[in-house]
Amino acid sequence: MKNILFVIDDLEYKYFEFNKLVTNFWLIWEYLNRCCNVYITLKNRLYQKRNIPFCIANKTFKLDDDIKFDKKTTDIMLNDFDMIFFRPDPPVDVDYINAGYILSCVDKDKTLILNNPQAIINKNEKLYINEFQDIIPDNIVSADEKTIKNFLFEKREIIIKPLNRCFGSGVFYLNDKDKNINTILITATNNYKTQVMVQEYLPKIKDGDKRLIYICGKIYDYCVSKVATNNDFKFNEHNKDTLRFAQLTHDEKLIEQKVKDKFNSDGVYLAGLDVIDGKVIEINITSPCFFINEINNIFGINFEKMIVDRIEEYSNQVNNRFLGYV
Repeated sequence: MKNILFVIDDLEYKYFEFNKLVTNFWLIWEYLNRCCNVYITLKNRLYQKRNIPFCIANKTFKLDDDIKFDKKTTDIMLNDFDMIFFRPDPPVDVDYINAGYILSCVDKDKTLILNNPQAIINKNEKLYINEFQDIIPDNIVSADEKTIKNFLFEKREIIIKPLNRCFGSGVFYLNDKDKNINTILITATNNYKTQVMVQEYLPKIKDGDKRLIYICGKIYDYCVSKVATNNDFKFNEHNKDTLRFAQLTHDEKLIEQKVKDKFNSDGVYLAGLDVIDGKVIEINITSPCFFINEINNIFGINFEKMIVDRIEEYSNQVNNRFLGYV
């Protein structure tokens, strides 16, 4: 019987928001269906005794149509888990990085961590796109006023993104005719002290951006388009009115071949690629949302089973390699 650990977000744990809109609900649900022992913990409940990593964890269980956890905690050595899913939400701050350091002490010959903590620490979700130059929009990363303004006046319309947040927090649209250019730039860059990513604006954002789902070397045909509401230019509400049926184009299907070797070498096994007009605008690797509930409803499938099947297939390949079978 496999032992699985999910390092989840503090807010998710506090309210135990394991509802059907949460990706972790579906992954844990499927592993419980497969008779696995599934535990949850938080990044600040990871700890070390000398160089041996541990966690303070709660065991989960199914109750009717929901998932609950035992309120009694258990101290477990991380090397005793077959797999660890590292899925707290950003910001990727010092606490996030310290949790990654502890996870880096796990024996990789015994335990598969998704995603590799070194990838989380080293591969910023916004900056990571720049390792795939032929499939991304033009962009700069800077805190300098002149550099950003030059890019703005060249492109005429831009998107400004903080480097360590999620779900559209702190993202601005700006055009060269705006009467608040200085105010927006000062706000976004913390008075020109903090680097931001500045991307050229892609007009087809009006049709939404697609979330491409990458699992252990494969991008699935099943995806959704995230559409803006409430007079905003970007998706920022997770509800049925903002998530729509989408199909991959020919060019989008080719993205798999362009990213999988790099992802695999970096230890990125689970990712959500946000794509507009064939361009990858962001690579979510911390706690990517896979919109499983919506995809199940739209396509009439059990996507969680397909995802876990793929993870298990990859995990078995890794275990066989360690044992010398492949």
